[in-house]
Amino acid sequence: AMKKTPSPPPAAAHWSADQGYVRMMIRDLVTEVRLGLHPWERHPEKPQRVVVNVELYAAPKSTRYKDVSAVVDYDYIRNALKKWPRRKHTVFIETLLDELVKLCFKDQRVMAVRVSIFKPDIYNEAAGAGVEVYKVRGA
Repeated sequence: AMKKTPSPPPAAAHWSADQGYVRMMIRDLVTEVRLGLHPWERHPEKPQRVVVNVELYAAPKSTRYKDVSAVVDYDYIRNALKKWPRRKHTVFIETLLDELVKLCFKDQRVMAVRVSIFKPDIYNEAAGAGVEVYKVRGA
């Protein structure tokens, strides 16, 4: 008989996508932020438009915690994003992404996060350019 290959361990012991998940989303939130490396992105009076997407992954509702919903309230993330136009200039998009990931993980139920920041006005010949990160808590 063929030996069964053991499946690789999940990225983090307590989080496994094959157990199912609840995914909460903020889709295409448009805000402005002073962001970028290029000289033409460094006009302090002119923040640029960014499109932000946030996905929070939580474990499916546990029967142990009858009163706790698996659904995370994402108002706190929206409120933080609405403050971005007042921020000082940020050089790297990764700085904003890292901050956003940390903010998402403030809710203990969030086990994994996918966030992206997209600049829609950066190139004439493209719909935009951006960066996405996916992080698993504890990994």
